[in-house]
Amino acid sequence: MCSAMASAWWPWVLVLALLSGLAASGFPRSLLRLRGKRSLPEGVVDGIEIYSTKISCKVTSRFACNVVTTRAVNHADKAKEVSFDVELPKTAFITNFTLTIDGVTYPGNVKEKEAAKKQYEKAVSQGKTAGLVKASGRKLEKFTVSVNVAAGSKVTFELTYEELLKRHKGKYEMYLKVQPKQLVKHFEIEAHIFEPQGISMLDAEATFITNDLLSSALTKSFSGKKGHVSFKPSLDQQRSCPSCTDSLLNGDFTITYDVNRESPANVQVVNGYFVHFFAPQGLPVVPKNVVFVIDVSGSMSGRKIEQTRDALLKILEDIKEEDFLNFILFSGGVTTWKDHLVQATPENLEEARIFVRNIRDQGMTNINDALLRGISMLNKAREEHLTPERRTSVIIMLTDGDANTGESRPEKIQENVRNAIQGKFPLYNLGFGNNLNYNFLESMALENHGFARRIYEDSDANLQLQGFYEEVANPLLTDVEMEYPKNAILDLTQNSYQHFYDGSEIVVAGRLGDEDTNSFKADVKGRGALNDLTFTEEVNMKEMEEALKERDYIFGNYIERLWAYLTIEQLLEKRKNAHGEEKENLTAQALDLSLKYHFVTPLTSMVVTKPEDNEDQTAIADKPGEATSVTSSRAFQTSYQPPQNPYYYVDGDPHFIIQVPEKDDAICFNIDEDPSTVLRLIHDPVTGLTVNGQIIGDKEGSPDSKTRKTYFGKLGITNSQMDFRIEVTTEKITLWNGIAQSIFSWLDTVTITQDGMSLTINRKKNMVVSFGDGVTFVVVLHQVWRKHPVHQDFLGFYVVDSHRMSTQTHGLLGQFFHPFDFEVSDIRPGSDPTKSDATMVVKNHQLTVTRGSQKDYRKDVSSDMKVICWFVHNNGEGLIDGVHTDYIVPNLS
Repeated sequence: MCSAMASAWWPWVLVLALLSGLAASGFPRSLLRLRGKRSLPEGVVDGIEIYSTKISCKVTSRFACNVVTTRAVNHADKAKEVSFDVELPKTAFITNFTLTIDGVTYPGNVKEKEAAKKQYEKAVSQGKTAGLVKASGRKLEKFTVSVNVAAGSKVTFELTYEELLKRHKGKYEMYLKVQPKQLVKHFEIEAHIFEPQGISMLDAEATFITNDLLSSALTKSFSGKKGHVSFKPSLDQQRSCPSCTDSLLNGDFTITYDVNRESPANVQVVNGYFVHFFAPQGLPVVPKNVVFVIDVSGSMSGRKIEQTRDALLKILEDIKEEDFLNFILFSGGVTTWKDHLVQATPENLEEARIFVRNIRDQGMTNINDALLRGISMLNKAREEHLTPERRTSVIIMLTDGDANTGESRPEKIQENVRNAIQGKFPLYNLGFGNNLNYNFLESMALENHGFARRIYEDSDANLQLQGFYEEVANPLLTDVEMEYPKNAILDLTQNSYQHFYDGSEIVVAGRLGDEDTNSFKADVKGRGALNDLTFTEEVNMKEMEEALKERDYIFGNYIERLWAYLTIEQLLEKRKNAHGEEKENLTAQALDLSLKYHFVTPLTSMVVTKPEDNEDQTAIADKPGEATSVTSSRAFQTSYQPPQNPYYYVDGDPHFIIQVPEKDDAICFNIDEDPSTVLRLIHDPVTGLTVNGQIIGDKEGSPDSKTRKTYFGKLGITNSQMDFRIEVTTEKITLWNGIAQSIFSWLDTVTITQDGMSLTINRKKNMVVSFGDGVTFVVVLHQVWRKHPVHQDFLGFYVVDSHRMSTQTHGLLGQFFHPFDFEVSDIRPGSDPTKSDATMVVKNHQLTVTRGSQKDYRKDVSSDMKVICWFVHNNGEGLIDGVHTDYIVPNLS
């Protein structure tokens, strides 16, 4: 996904914790946890050692792709349970999860929620291990996985999620809660940031960082467009004291940054998609008329009413003299401070403080009449010119419960409020605590151009209220409209906003109707405090392409994913107030994009499966709604079994990888041949299956063969018994069924089935083809920057199931489908000090081999998963039958 705008402003948050099994005795549950009693040697808890935890954060143009990876090993002499808990931001979408045990990966797949639910319920009804994850909290939701790991086995958990960072109070914030609770041999937080506008400030801090950690473990730097933060405490630096075995890492780790604001607007265009960022600076604040509608019913008694008074008194300190205000209190009836809006003069503010200090709780809850009174007051001030011109109006309501007197039907209250406001100003609803109909408050706010915010009943509730007001206290523009060339833009996200507030940012994305256009123009129009303003941004597409060449520093086509993220988010917001056919259409659009871009949204779930005895053990990661509570903490549990189907693949330069399950090891070799050479990878005369691959080279290869890079650029897959043939290039997939031909591009997502064959193209990622039950190949697409001066796109080929192929199968890969043996001895330092050499006896040959690794892209082209293997030199001489030139064939078919 990383090769992957809610109205809420909560910062980007990731909580990470490692915790031993003290939960049963009342110790708090952690985010990332290993259960078990602590024992020697150091770092091993009940036989389990977490030897690596890494949080990798990559941000391009505010769009963040985050990968949390934890690796553990079971040193015990019996199976042990390992748990992985991650709390991630509510505004984020999970895009991938994989569980890898001893090199075998069990992936997560995004499915429509109802289909995932049925799979989960089926697993439960059949007595299989299953789990459904739901959670809620102030900022986070939880993802949990548990697995039983066999003695001596290793397990890797990897979770990927994506999020568009929101600008809040003039900066973007990445906030990580770090709580390992034990020492971790390799602990690392690393963030790479790339902002085409240039980075103006970058900082990182943590509540637990000592002077030693600050000077040696934490590094932060930025220059031009790039920023980098790294936190790598050594094992000793993690200790809470020199002789302690518990961890110092317990607290908040925060990264903040902002971008250069030389221009108020910035447009970026990549591969037919654009994103437009708008955040003007230095404009005078638009004066406002604000009415606070405050619930003082009996349920607000005690701490709630005290915190409300404290917050309102602080807000009064921040109100500007040119603003006009009023307070409306409601319980069973409605009380107003003044009959009309009054200016925030020093005298009036002092009188307002006296009024606020005397607020007391009483009676029932009459939301309808209170809101209508406030709306009427704002309308009257505008219509009768009771306040100066060129100002905006805002109504803010705080309540902790449902309406229970006057008009109490939520749908009728919504109708009354909507008819009274008529779109003239925003309504912001604050829900205090959990015992209220939050969906009602949110729906009412959204349809009146505002948003809802839950205020949590914590000691900082007054600060939450004050913080909300600071968000909306300084409007710089009203009636903001983002305009683009007519008939040139498709699938535009929201482009009109009632207010732009100081310190925030408007983001609009869309798709170009004509990718060959030479220029792109965007206008932003809005009403300021003094006059109407128009900001124009014109982009030369060639200059833009040149400026964004460095974007691959982070990850590839991020703007398309950013557009999908924004579009899904806004469709889900609209859906909350839609009904009937409109709601069905919005749901269908959001679901289609969620599945297409592999996002876990409220309409989809991540299903994690582990095949065992030809059945699936199932877990579901579900994105909860606002009011959902924790229903389960166990997402996935299974005992590891050795894989039934060894894997074989060729990828890269080209690197051939052969798994040897009998040895719990792998062998690898390269083939060095000229571009255009076709090599036979697999040939089975019994099943009729043949796979051939054609080599391509770099655009500007070195004449020195030792440095020349070659890859597979075309693959041919033929089934002579079915009279079926597939030719795969880096641009298209062509199918022949007899003489009938079908052509698909890598931009398609499609599944083709016929008797005994299934083929699925996953857009810009891979192609999976299966012949019956027992033969499955995967072709992986590797894309590089299309203007790259040297490299070009290439293909990888993976055999993930071959157990139905005959014993007569041969080829550079096919010959290894049959069991074979080898012995390794005399492991010694090699010519490369980082790698060992050894002596291998295989097929009656004695070879010198080198310990190395190759990347495995079965899961994702962005994966950094590596397979450790013994490398056989000289084109696999002594390992393969004959010599490598025996496998050269005239064509792909």
